[in-house]
Amino acid sequence: MNTALIMNTILSFIIQSLIAALAVSEYGDTLVNRNSGIPMVPASNMKLITTGTALESLGGGYRWETGIAYSGKIENGVLKGDLYIVGGADPTLGAKLDFAEDFSLVLDRWTEMVRRAGIRKIEGFVVGDGRCMDGPMEDPTWLWEDLGTYYGAGASGLSFYENRKTFRVTPGNSVGSALTIEDGYPATPWMEYDFSACSTGKKGTGDKLYLFTSDLAPVGRMRGTFALEKKPKDVECSNKFPEYTCASELLGRLESAGIRCTEGAADLGPVFGLPRERVVPASELTHIGSTSGATLAKVIRETNVESDNFLAEMLFRTMGMSSGGYGSIEESRRAVRDRLEKMGVEGTVVIRDGSGLSRTGYISPSAMCSFLKRMYTCADFPVFLNSLPIAGLEGTVSMRLRELPERQRMRVRMKSGSMEGVRCYSGYILPEEFGKNGDTAKGALIFFSYMVNNSTESSAAMNAAADEFIAELLRK
Repeated sequence: MNTALIMNTILSFIIQSLIAALAVSEYGDTLVNRNSGIPMVPASNMKLITTGTALESLGGGYRWETGIAYSGKIENGVLKGDLYIVGGADPTLGAKLDFAEDFSLVLDRWTEMVRRAGIRKIEGFVVGDGRCMDGPMEDPTWLWEDLGTYYGAGASGLSFYENRKTFRVTPGNSVGSALTIEDGYPATPWMEYDFSACSTGKKGTGDKLYLFTSDLAPVGRMRGTFALEKKPKDVECSNKFPEYTCASELLGRLESAGIRCTEGAADLGPVFGLPRERVVPASELTHIGSTSGATLAKVIRETNVESDNFLAEMLFRTMGMSSGGYGSIEESRRAVRDRLEKMGVEGTVVIRDGSGLSRTGYISPSAMCSFLKRMYTCADFPVFLNSLPIAGLEGTVSMRLRELPERQRMRVRMKSGSMEGVRCYSGYILPEEFGKNGDTAKGALIFFSYMVNNSTESSAAMNAAADEFIAELLRK
């Protein structure tokens, strides 16, 4: 292994950048070590910690449950009370993921549960109940401009459609002219959107639209530009009222099935909340059925391959929820820290969120490699390894190492992490022969973490340096 060449590659890359890296073999050989103890902003490399600790805590076969329940009593087919959708933090509910159940079928199953309970009319509300999670949807340290985007949607106890909202955007005929913005899925007629600050941008400027919204009021304002030459596009933003949206969807399905509801939809929040005197403790509800989401194994693969912030945050908050309390941000941080301690992970790890969207979370390369090594010894390691995309072939690393032969790229399983001034790549380099159960048949498995912070270089330059670093690790 030409360690000197690796170090020269790193040292020749952007003097202004802070670069930290570590690569070690499964046998304890240190191949590269530069600033490996320095805490670094990991960006989406944080998802490795989130998915790995969730897998270790809950197991790959874990499934989320969403319940249907009611308060009050049923008399002659009339529910004199409220129907509840009891959220269990299922991140796949209504999601447009290949492995998620079609939401229309879920609605059919919920409706049938109501029928089987003998309910033909509801003298009350259909309530979206997300009480299994507490606190804000987003970490308070996230950037304001991220909160209205699909990747800054945040987590909730009853999520729906990955807490997204779609708008169909068409540019005008000239730079500066108004955009045509049409409402998309899901329908949110209770929202008031202002698009007056949006306009058609110059050619080549792309999509620079940002929605500014919160869960404090049913309003949102979109700002920015959409390039002149772009074709009409579905722009995805965040929906801050997923519980209410889900309740409204079920309300519509029930009424289509002839089950009338006198009061409409509600949630338990400050804007569309059920009247306080009507709220019943979760323990006092009468449950009539439930539906299950996808397995955790499928969710963590989607999280790591596509670097899905929403799924990562839901996994993170599920950790807090399953540790014995409500899935608050602080409880989730504590649950992840406790799991890392039980695993014996050494080095600096500062947990802020599950996705790495926060710039105040930190991981040192030494801690990341320690974590990756501990995951290698876990029973579910094959599941974890399978969740990492293959360099040059899958997800957010599909453009990495493209100049190398495919047989070499197939050996690199890693997670990317990027934001302005930050590029991180961490994962495994498999030996030439690797067993199906995650054991090394020939050669040595390599754990590596390469992190760049505070860079003023272009994305292309940062990625090229990372490619060379990893390519050198592949060379014998």
